[in-house]
Amino acid sequence: MECGAAERGPQDSPETMKKAVERERNKNYYRALHTPLWVWVFFILPGHLTYALYAKGPDARHGWWLAAVAAVCIWRAYAGRLPGCEFRPYVTHYGVDQPNLSYRVVCYTAAWVDLLVPFALNALGLVLAVTTGAWLLGSLYRWLYYPLAAAIVLATALDFTPRARRSTRNEGAERAWFYVAVWTVVPAQLAAWAAWRLGGRAGLEPMPLAWLRFCVFFGVAAALLWMGIRERLPRTGRYEAAGEAASTAALLEPSPETPLDVVESGGS
Repeated sequence: MECGAAERGPQDSPETMKKAVERERNKNYYRALHTPLWVWVFFILPGHLTYALYAKGPDARHGWWLAAVAAVCIWRAYAGRLPGCEFRPYVTHYGVDQPNLSYRVVCYTAAWVDLLVPFALNALGLVLAVTTGAWLLGSLYRWLYYPLAAAIVLATALDFTPRARRSTRNEGAERAWFYVAVWTVVPAQLAAWAAWRLGGRAGLEPMPLAWLRFCVFFGVAAALLWMGIRERLPRTGRYEAAGEAASTAALLEPSPETPLDVVESGGS
């Protein structure tokens, strides 16, 4: 047993650690349902392709990229190397100080890029549209998407990105903030897109249409951000680890990286 396990205090015992999940293994349907989520995450990761998709519709580049992403994600999901696609949950108790796995770091870094960068560019584009009357989103994507994405990658390298940090000790809070971002970003952008489509069909002039999109985007984002911070949305309840982290040896089964999980997966 590790020294840390021998020196654990009462606050670090399994009985006092909050369980993240009750199940010991992930069902096959649960693993399968997570696969298309990661296909989408990596499909929309290249900013220039995603902007072209929404601005002009799909072309051959999107088809080839989707096929490549789907093939890799299905392969990694089958091997249990995507978050949610593991043979058994990796984080079983909140507050456990265990190393984050490389595929989790890559996947959640990509997810944060997908969430924050387009949201920031859309927000800036709407501000510029209502103040200057010019729609500059194409230029913003061209000049700012990859520098902002690189900033998030740098944040991961510096151990700042939630759910992509080197340890899973603060997973109870980081998971919640991740879902606050999901609830804030996705509906706000969908609502702004719907306002653009409906407003355009209603015959609104460019400036009133820009203001409509601006109000819908920031109104929806502000409302959902407030609800997420108040923990009133699903999966936004935060658990802050208290005291020293528990030893992984006392709480965890073998990780999804071990050959045992691959051998046992046939019985799941």
